[in-house]
Amino acid sequence: MSTVAQKMAARPATPPGGVDARPVLSLRGIDKQFPGVKALSGVDLDLYPGEVTALVGENGAGKSTIVKVLTGIYKPDAGTVSMHDQPLHLTSAQDAVKAGIAAIHQETVLFDELTVAENVFIGHAPRNRFGAIDHEAMRRDAAAILKRIGADINPAVRLADLGIASRHLVAIARALSAEASVVVLDEPTAALSAHEIEEVYALVERLKEDGKAILFISHKFDEIFRIADRWTVFRDGELVGAGRIDGVSEDDLVRLMVGRHVGQVFPERKSTPGAEVLAVKQYAHPTEFDAINFTLRTGEILGFYGLVGAGRSEVMQALFGVTKPSSGEVLLDGKPKTIKSPADAIEAGIVYVPEDRGRQGAVLGLPIVDNVALPSLGALSRGGFVKMAEEYALARTYTQRLDLRAAALDQDIGELSGGNQQKVVIAKWLATKPRVIILDEPTKGIDIGSKAAVHDFMAELAAEGLAVIMVSSEIPEVLGMSDRVIVMREGLIVAELSGDDLTPERLVREAAGYGEAA
Repeated sequence: MSTVAQKMAARPATPPGGVDARPVLSLRGIDKQFPGVKALSGVDLDLYPGEVTALVGENGAGKSTIVKVLTGIYKPDAGTVSMHDQPLHLTSAQDAVKAGIAAIHQETVLFDELTVAENVFIGHAPRNRFGAIDHEAMRRDAAAILKRIGADINPAVRLADLGIASRHLVAIARALSAEASVVVLDEPTAALSAHEIEEVYALVERLKEDGKAILFISHKFDEIFRIADRWTVFRDGELVGAGRIDGVSEDDLVRLMVGRHVGQVFPERKSTPGAEVLAVKQYAHPTEFDAINFTLRTGEILGFYGLVGAGRSEVMQALFGVTKPSSGEVLLDGKPKTIKSPADAIEAGIVYVPEDRGRQGAVLGLPIVDNVALPSLGALSRGGFVKMAEEYALARTYTQRLDLRAAALDQDIGELSGGNQQKVVIAKWLATKPRVIILDEPTKGIDIGSKAAVHDFMAELAAEGLAVIMVSSEIPEVLGMSDRVIVMREGLIVAELSGDDLTPERLVREAAGYGEAA
């Protein structure tokens, strides 16, 4: 049989690895050092056929680095990589693909203007006897692979017409088209709805049935304990533990990750809100939200909760001048403020830390110091020249407060882990000394240790009198950090909860439209 799809259909599923199985892929004694930072130190990792190995650790623990070693992007300074007990020398990403190693990242690079089939077979499309691409065979083979993984996707449609979950499936189909035996899933559910997450779980089970060795990277313990067979924990670039998932608890993993017991995730707060600083009245947008009314006081953390598409982020983007409302007004200290742009918002003392830090929050390619100082350049300039000493002092002050883990302030922000990038973005806006800070999903995609640091800092800001709006989809975070919670559904505020009314059940009922319990 000539096509990849036919080979996949004919190949019997490899039985699950089990305790006595030999690993498909093994890494031994892997070292990797960058200027001023030892990213990996003597790390071991085994991946088994038909099993999911969860790799967990704080941001900066070395997870991304080991994935780049696995996929040929980084060459280790020391150590060995072997596949089926044979040495493997990876000098490029192409080497990894040829060896049968595929990685599906949270933001896997795909091509919107190409069809699904073209994305699946890019770089290794089937060809006819004249050497030209055989489009009919490519569509047929892509359809067979998509069917194998349970993806109901037309291989002839443009990728641009698909949603996020379907794109993940296309990325996985591309990995399987190269007959990968090792699949790396890096935060695959970070941007998905609950229904789409279930589809990913089902897909992982199918990959296991097909005998794939899967490395699963996630910060969500519920995911890890649901689908993983084995666990491995990295801390500060070192392997600190590994084993079967049925022999470990969540508390065990947390202690290994952070090197200490984390009993109280959320800081204890004695809320003493002061005077009203912000009032939003009858705020509306033609397509996103309507009749938005709320107030915010100094020293208060006001939570916004809702399901995907509820309109929470859209309200915050309008408050920051990113989009234009159709009606309504914003009052600061009781006085109307016209906000037509982010510059207007910053001048008024309102700043916004967006959910998508990679595209909207940080300027990748610039060093940490420039990212932090960017909104404050006017205050740091004299006669058109930036005072570098003041720029570094500003960046140092706020990054130290957030316990930023970086080699130096000159380090490119793109080299930082997701949690540390988030800290830089928060530091950038705090350096403007705002009166109101909007944090949109402030701990999305970051580890438990970094989450604790962000939560502690939020509590400090509120204690110092800053007014905080926190948009979050995580119920424990909403309950643990908020003084009051506004619940949105379909662009409307449907409830404002506090005190004894602020319960997980009430949040879910209001957000889903079930209303009061009978």
